Amino acid sequence: MKKLKMATLLMVASLFLGLGNSANAEVGYFSYEKVIDAYPAAQQALKEMDAKRLEMQQYMLEKEKQYKNLDTPLKKQNFESQLRSEMRAKDESIARYMTDKENQIVGQIKNAAKAVMVSQKLDAILMDPAVFVGGVDVTELIINKLQN
Repeated sequence: MKKLKMATLLMVASLFLGLGNSANAEVGYFSYEKVIDAYPAAQQALKEMDAKRLEMQQYMLEKEKQYKNLDTPLKKQNFESQLRSEMRAKDESIARYMTDKENQIVGQIKNAAKAVMVSQKLDAILMDPAVFVGGVDVTELIINKLQN
């Protein structure tokens, strides 16, 4: 019976110790905008995405000129039909490209944040708009991790 009481007492004590440790949880936060601004790969990805948008605008201007040169309603109708199909394919391709680039950059930032979380012995890292008061600013640490 003494062993059972002692085991119960140890379990309760360890439960309180565990709760006490989580009450002192360390949370880090970072500015996503500052990280993006300071991360060369993110800036390059943004430039590439802008280039894709510009490429699409140029394509549309070219197609508009071609459309204006058509002389019959039937040619215009066929051109519009073909253009709709081409545009849908181009839109999907660009959207897929942009999503892949964004996911790649976010993944790299997430990996850097995880490394900082471990090295700084933090329990979590949040983006700064989510933190009202408290926490540790790890923005510069994440930027440094990404640049190395």
